[in-house]
Amino acid sequence: MDADNKRQQKQGKGHIAVRILYGIMLALIGIIYAGILELSRNTLVGWCTAALIVIAVITGRVIIRRTGSFRWYHSLLSWIVLLGLFAVNYKISAPPYRNVPAVDVRHPDVTEIVTTAQGDVTGVYNSDHSVEVFAGIPYAKPPVGELRWKEPQDPDPYDGVLACDHFAPMAMQQRSSVIMDSLSRILGYRNYEIRPDDNYLEPLSEDCLYLNIWRPSDAGDEPLPVLVYVHGGSLMTGQSYYTDYRGEDLARQGIIVVNFAYRLGIFGYYANEELAAESPNGTTGNYGLLDQIQALKWVNENIETFGGDPSRITIAGESAGSSSVNALCVSPLTEGMFTYAIAESSGILAKQPYHTFRDYQEAIDMGHDILKEMNVANVSELRDIPAERLLATEYSNSAMTIDGYAITEQPYLTYEKGGNHEQALLNGFNAKEADAFLMNYEATYDNYEELLSSILSPEYAKEMAELVPAGSIERDSYFIVDAGGDAKGSLDYVYSAAWFSYSHYVWSDYMVKEDRPVYEYYFTKTNPSLSCNHAGELPYAYGNLWRYRKRIYDASDFALSDQMQRYWVNFVKTGDPNGEGLTEWNVQTDSDHRLLELGEQLQMRDDPNIELYKIIDRYQEELMVQGR
Repeated sequence: MDADNKRQQKQGKGHIAVRILYGIMLALIGIIYAGILELSRNTLVGWCTAALIVIAVITGRVIIRRTGSFRWYHSLLSWIVLLGLFAVNYKISAPPYRNVPAVDVRHPDVTEIVTTAQGDVTGVYNSDHSVEVFAGIPYAKPPVGELRWKEPQDPDPYDGVLACDHFAPMAMQQRSSVIMDSLSRILGYRNYEIRPDDNYLEPLSEDCLYLNIWRPSDAGDEPLPVLVYVHGGSLMTGQSYYTDYRGEDLARQGIIVVNFAYRLGIFGYYANEELAAESPNGTTGNYGLLDQIQALKWVNENIETFGGDPSRITIAGESAGSSSVNALCVSPLTEGMFTYAIAESSGILAKQPYHTFRDYQEAIDMGHDILKEMNVANVSELRDIPAERLLATEYSNSAMTIDGYAITEQPYLTYEKGGNHEQALLNGFNAKEADAFLMNYEATYDNYEELLSSILSPEYAKEMAELVPAGSIERDSYFIVDAGGDAKGSLDYVYSAAWFSYSHYVWSDYMVKEDRPVYEYYFTKTNPSLSCNHAGELPYAYGNLWRYRKRIYDASDFALSDQMQRYWVNFVKTGDPNGEGLTEWNVQTDSDHRLLELGEQLQMRDDPNIELYKIIDRYQEELMVQGR
């Protein structure tokens, strides 16, 4: 009897251990599955279904155990059923596609009707009724079917009233999986939030040519100055309504803000001689830029009905949007369409721009390669290929070109003749512009000079390595997935100067020579999110820090944002960022090329890259001599 009792006690303890282990494993799998559902933005129905699945599996296991017929294979079967039902639930509860609401109000009040050249529209009020938002107004016909790779056409008129209460779909573009996007917000941006109202995906569409308008609701009869913003994204990605540059806060300060989507990648910058031949203007390769010009044209023709002043338009952009602003400043098609320009973190004024601009023949050659890749003989057949398949191209259509219509010569030549359109310029760059683009590169003492040769000739790479030795620069922080290396800080520093800030040095210098006002900044403010990396200044300048979790930004960040907004708004209103209560931002002159540092302190200072620019200048001149 004692032996039987001991055996039963041992078996009982074994059953308890198995049950505990089962409970632990079930809890771990449940936590992991919940994490996957959250990162994938699965619907709330999926969460509820997952809970019911767990309850059902546990209940089934308990019932079988009570019958006394439980065997090992029942345990295996329960795991198979659980994981199988989890997989099915994950699939059927995937987030739906849904346009993003124009305001963060559940049932916003509707504005009065505004009449445009195409028809009537209504917008919605923000939460405190201080701003009216009109989202998703068509500024051109949908560039689909036979209009794919054609100049944008004026939008068709429509009957009735168009309710502009949601942003239109973003342009066709490649994008990472939802999980990878969420992980990037956790590990990179560090601004991920668990929210019950974001269980949907933002749609993509070739039918993307829509714009958004923010205007103050208390505007009087005096027409207001207008800011027209061009989003960035390497001419390959991006959307008009991204949180960092929405126009609500700037509109509160007495200006009208407009932004818009335009064709990207293969849809926006594909080039082919057949397309040039069928175009009445002989153009190809700049469809995205032509969209931007069409949006600017629409604003000039319609903004007065929204209370805007078409004679006081400022264009602005960041990254590829800044390069686009540079292109708009030299295009013969935009003369008289705007007065001032704001350019953040890019330009195409180097004699051989490092990005966002390419030789026409290079664009044409890539067009031929894409025909072969898609196994088609001509453009007509290429137009029949679904948009999703075109997105899968291995070729990067991420640059404008000289098409003889939208851009007629190398941009720097237009500036040398004084033919650029902007009458005043506010521009600048951030302290760590290139760091995010170099994460996959390990930079060591051994390969440092070789890596520099990618942006300079070997001769000038050697000279740059002597000026900025490997290991002489150390960043205050690196991205968690950065490949690193003992020379990485130095590499980031040099690439930031060449790829991004050099264009602003050249741009500002041209404006000084033309005796036009130019104000340049250097953004150095750090924070737990983007810090002073590429695009880090955006939520400060456009007043959107409040949209993020409080722990990311502190009082000093909001104070800096308040001052930056005032600089930007003052510039839009007058062409001069200065105003009462602001640190004096000196206009650049032949003898004073200092920048305004926007960081823990606001102060005029020398450009930290000036000695690097001298080497890049000589390299660029040599390229011209070589005819490259």
